[in-house]
Amino acid sequence: MSETPVVEYPIHPFKTHRRTITETDIVNFVNLTAFHEPYFIDMEFLKENMSGAHQNRFAPGPMIISYSMGLVSPILMKVVDQVLEGHTVGPFAGMTGLQARIHAAVFPGDTLHVEGEAKIKAKSSSGFTILDLRHVTKNQRGETVVEFTETVLFHKPAENQ
Repeated sequence: MSETPVVEYPIHPFKTHRRTITETDIVNFVNLTAFHEPYFIDMEFLKENMSGAHQNRFAPGPMIISYSMGLVSPILMKVVDQVLEGHTVGPFAGMTGLQARIHAAVFPGDTLHVEGEAKIKAKSSSGFTILDLRHVTKNQRGETVVEFTETVLFHKPAENQ
């Protein structure tokens, strides 16, 4: 039985601009997404049930991930173009996965940026290209607050390409 050789694709690093998170950002996100849990809408609950810095308003994890994706969006196409240079692919087919780990809380006044890397994860036997975009979101002290990897898919190239 022959084994299919494993192909290692190059890693393309990227870094975004910074964005300071405000209390308004958190309140708007909580209301938009209906995160009406006491942790996000009841300041007295926080004072009575939480300790340390968590007695103050903090951002929900999905908000940190969303804002991180937003920080990458102005440079996303440039990054994807660099990763796919020399590879023929079809149209974008969508996100197929997200793996995340939240390391620390984000509070109003924290300034975030994303340091990441993108690479082709694999090419399927049916011709699809799978791309991983790894995000490491850091605050103004250089502490990692969240890490996540988006996996996206590109259709196989058209027959006439």
